[in-house]
Amino acid sequence: MSIAALLLLGIVAASQGLARASDEGAVAHIWQLLMAGQLPLLVYFLIRWLPRLPRPAVWVVALQVAAATAAMAPIYVLGL
Repeated sequence: MSIAALLLLGIVAASQGLARASDEGAVAHIWQLLMAGQLPLLVYFLIRWLPRLPRPAVWVVALQVAAATAAMAPIYVLGL
């Protein structure tokens, strides 16, 4: 979901540019839903796999956090 959110930002930036709009629009709401929707899935993953296979589960969570950070970075850096 984080990668989808990052791709969404890239597609919109390539097609519409990076102008700040007065209204957030559908793209911003889809991005927010993607970012918030992954939290319950991540919690479920942790509950299910952390007790069974702790080391691989931690790696997966670390990759997820890195992907989420990469999806949030353009918003913070560009001030969108």
